[in-house]
Amino acid sequence: MITVTKVNVAPDLSFAKVYLSIFGKDDKASVVEKVNLRSREIRGLLGQRVRHQLRVVPQLRFYEDDSLDYIDNLDNLLNEDQ
Repeated sequence: MITVTKVNVAPDLSFAKVYLSIFGKDDKASVVEKVNLRSREIRGLLGQRVRHQLRVVPQLRFYEDDSLDYIDNLDNLLNEDQ
C-alpha cells in the first residue's frame, strides 16, 4: 500500500516533490524507484484530472517519506528504558 504523505510544489508549478509512505514492503527504495520510472504516466493521469484547474501540470519526482519509521524508532527507544 502506498500513501502520498506530503507534496512540495515549486512556486511556478514546474516541479513537485511527492513523498510516499510505503507499507508492507521491506525494500521501499525499489518501490520508489519503480514509481519514479512511471512518473510521466502518473503526470499524464494527473493532467487529465486537473486539466481545467491548472495551467501547468508539474513534473513529478517521488521520494520515500521515512518520518513514520523515525517516529516508530523513537517510540521503541523510549519504551526500552521502562
